[in-house]
Amino acid sequence: MPNRIPFARPLLLAAAFAALALTRCSDDDDDPTPPQDKNIAQVITDRDDFSTLEAAMVKGDMTATLSGAGPMTLFAPDNAAFDAAGITTTVLTAMSVDEVENMLQYHLLGSRIDAASLPAGPNAKVLTAQGDSLWVTRNANGTYVNGSLVEEADIAATNGLLHRIGYALVPPSGDMVEVVQTPDNGLDSLAKALQRANDAPGGNPDLINTLKASVFTVFAPSNAAFTELLTGLGVTDINDIPVANLLGVLGYHVVPGRSFSSDLSNGALTMYAGGTTTVNLSDGINGGPTITGTGNTGNKSNITKVNWVATNGVIHVIDRVLLP
Repeated sequence: MPNRIPFARPLLLAAAFAALALTRCSDDDDDPTPPQDKNIAQVITDRDDFSTLEAAMVKGDMTATLSGAGPMTLFAPDNAAFDAAGITTTVLTAMSVDEVENMLQYHLLGSRIDAASLPAGPNAKVLTAQGDSLWVTRNANGTYVNGSLVEEADIAATNGLLHRIGYALVPPSGDMVEVVQTPDNGLDSLAKALQRANDAPGGNPDLINTLKASVFTVFAPSNAAFTELLTGLGVTDINDIPVANLLGVLGYHVVPGRSFSSDLSNGALTMYAGGTTTVNLSDGINGGPTITGTGNTGNKSNITKVNWVATNGVIHVIDRVLLP
């Protein structure tokens, strides 16, 4: 009987190569960043969750930039991220072309950087394509840029990468004092209090210069928070508060260094003027963060807006004045 084993070998080899090819195809399917045939602008256009970003791209005349050769990296806010930052379609419509372009440029890096290659920080400076500063932290909790979590990393495009973020970034409009003093931003009472504490007899004439020159985090009481304070004190004007008291209270809202919301943790927080406050990340409105002063007798202040960036720090808006 003839020996048929040599004729079986080619069939076995063919089967082995076929199995190997199938394995490689399966591995390609698992690749989190497969090669794309779309540039960044096209990726934005193709995704429903980037519809607000697409509208901003068109209004800000950024389509050509994001379609360019690259390489580049875009921190891409999804629709919910724009809403979280208060940049609704109505707000976007009211913004000028230059304002929208400036905002989007603040999200753009001039090179291709995957999430694992971003600096660990905390709050390491990363320059945008336009030379502005972003602050990046990468730790066990995730990757953050200006306190905004990278929720989906390394979305591939032909000309770079996108990282989807949970909060739209807004470029700083000035230093800490200039941001507070911007008209109609909801911090007019704080601006008045700072000016009085700096200029009035018995005040600190270096207060404003200090807040302009050094890096700080400020928990900024809203206008409504100051109205509540005045009512509790039985007065009607910030000028009725003794200057020494005002200085002590204002210093109790400042923390040295740059602390985004992602840097805050439960427990005691030491303030610039001395003493501590207590931070809780989840016991506020809708499970949001709060901060409570020693003299607030347990009445916590909700942190209602986070990560408002100034050139020399960050502002978090609160709804109650902290009392030492």
